[in-house]
Amino acid sequence: MSKYDELAARFGTPAYVYDLDVTAQSRAQLFGLLPEGFAVYYALKANPHPEIARELREGGCRAEISSTGELANALTAGFAPEDILYTGPGKTDGELDTAIAAGVRLFSVESLTDLQHVGAAAERQDTVARCLLRVNTTQGSASTGIRMMGRPSQFGVDAETLPELMPLFKAVTGAKIVGAHFFTMSNAQDEDALLGEYEFVLQSAAQLRQEVGLPLELLDIGGGFSSPYAVPGERTDYPKLRNGLEQLLDLYLPEWRSGAVELACESGRYLSGTCGTLLAGVVNVKESRGHRFVILDAGINVVGGLSGIGRLLPAAVGVDQAGDNPGQLVGPLCTPGDSLSKAAKLPELSAGDLLTVPNVGAYGVTASLISFLGRPAPTEVVVRGDEVISVSRLDYQRAYEVSP
Repeated sequence: MSKYDELAARFGTPAYVYDLDVTAQSRAQLFGLLPEGFAVYYALKANPHPEIARELREGGCRAEISSTGELANALTAGFAPEDILYTGPGKTDGELDTAIAAGVRLFSVESLTDLQHVGAAAERQDTVARCLLRVNTTQGSASTGIRMMGRPSQFGVDAETLPELMPLFKAVTGAKIVGAHFFTMSNAQDEDALLGEYEFVLQSAAQLRQEVGLPLELLDIGGGFSSPYAVPGERTDYPKLRNGLEQLLDLYLPEWRSGAVELACESGRYLSGTCGTLLAGVVNVKESRGHRFVILDAGINVVGGLSGIGRLLPAAVGVDQAGDNPGQLVGPLCTPGDSLSKAAKLPELSAGDLLTVPNVGAYGVTASLISFLGRPAPTEVVVRGDEVISVSRLDYQRAYEVSP
């Protein structure tokens, strides 16, 4: 009996299994790809599970969040407030008050009014917030991956408006611009394209510092590191990245070696993606007009339910169990949209068998339609090797503010 068979027998299915040893390997690999001294922010949106976040924190990662819920998870994982970067285009006054009261002092701001809201919240608590100005440049270098700059967007300040706006940014009370935040692309498998994006970012940052006086105490160059999602495979390696980045930094920001500019990047999927495996039970196998349907107890309510945003679910979920029998993998929901793979190659299966979906440590439970049709959330099992660290399940229930 395999480890996953034993865990499924103990805790049932559907279940996510997160291996902290793999998380540690991912963290070490990413730090090894970067020049010495780079800070790495873990984007909790990928997976806010406190055990995963804690493992990353203990290896030197900081936290990047965009809600008070993620703030609570980051604090539970032991992140110090000064190691948390609060981002996002829709920060409310209540959220800002909560974050600042908790000790968060670093924010990424998307506009002049966003900065003013942060400054006002800081003043209400008699402090000053340090802010990174998220910049939406006029173009980018690469054509692969998911583009995040060079188009109209709710994210970032349009670079061409900075000559006019920079004096206004610097005049905001309660907030101090200390650097810049760029996010160019996501899931870049091409190393040359990724380096091209970073060159554009570094060139842009240096130019904005010179031309409009953009401070650069801290520069977050974004992420873009690729890792497979819900299919077999390995994290992308970037053997030229460290040396390439060092050369680019020497060219555009040579003072980085003295520590005059603190450098950072961010990642969610690369740090947590490969640590997770979904255990799905076969409920039934049926034939319909010449097509074989393998019905699982895990569907889009469990994995990839946010595929509508066009970046999470691949064309077909891939399971570890390969075979020669074609079939469609579908979930248990009462909608034809609950399809995980229309052309899977599977072994012979029957009710009660176990299938495993690899590389779902990122964008799994919390990026799915877990409350759709009222099914319980999947169990989440955290392991380190063969040791079970914790077993939990998200619980959602209606809380009345006014009783009916």
